[in-house]
Amino acid sequence: MNSHSDHPTHSPEADLQHSDHSAEWYDRMYNNRALVPDFADHFARWQTESELARTQHRSVLDVAYGRANKESLDIFPSQVPHSPVFVFIHGGYWRSLDKSDHSFVAPALTQMGSCVVIPNYDLCPNVTIPEITLQMVKCLAWVYKNIKHWGGDPRQIHLIGHSAGGHLAAMLMACHWQQFDSELPADLIRSALSISGLFDLLPLTKTPFLKDSLQLTSEDALRCSPALMPAPENGKLLSVAGALESLEFIRQNKLIQTAWGDHRVPICEDLPGLNHFSVMSALVTPHHRLYELAQSLLD
Repeated sequence: MNSHSDHPTHSPEADLQHSDHSAEWYDRMYNNRALVPDFADHFARWQTESELARTQHRSVLDVAYGRANKESLDIFPSQVPHSPVFVFIHGGYWRSLDKSDHSFVAPALTQMGSCVVIPNYDLCPNVTIPEITLQMVKCLAWVYKNIKHWGGDPRQIHLIGHSAGGHLAAMLMACHWQQFDSELPADLIRSALSISGLFDLLPLTKTPFLKDSLQLTSEDALRCSPALMPAPENGKLLSVAGALESLEFIRQNKLIQTAWGDHRVPICEDLPGLNHFSVMSALVTPHHRLYELAQSLLD
């Protein structure tokens, strides 16, 4: 049930509790690279480990799911037919990074017994966030119709998204699939894990360092804020952030559970000792809480 459905005249925007802050405050809250001085070391490690993953593990690269330049995906097939599917959606504020930077997540996820898909999408400012969201809808429709050829079970699709990817995972949870394609099931997505996701995009319209690249209008921010949408009718979303992230990322993490309710978002946690980038290492570390949360989606 939509958490606002008992109050038909209630405006969900009221729950966001926006206040007027300085431009400097918004940059301080949302510029993760400035908050984590060694961010480049994380990126370098991701790239090195991703190259190893593609070299040492079976992969099918650059498979087209559409006609646009970046509408392609990498598949790390399962060794066992009818395996559950993890679709990992990368972050980068919708304006940077690439699927090839994130192959490093595949070995840990395939070891859980899954088929892994890592898609690309076009980047801002060449496209808008609503356009990126529709690309991901197209991608998931492709996965549903085709993943059986690589050992994946189309009825067991799970999402993991980091940062902007966490936002996109939530948007896909809220998608009305049969309006996009009548051949798709309403419950196409079984579950999702958002890592340091963004669910209220309105503050980003006031964040100077993002202005030129995102070109995000207030209208598009409202259209693409999962926290302003009714709770999905199917599936569950687990939402986590690093406890060392900014107060705004901590707020964003809690916001989606407040908006969608703990029935649809049963877990919402700030993970101790982790920042916006080190949290990704936790995802691929066996026995870490984040690794175990990802594994629990397959149960």
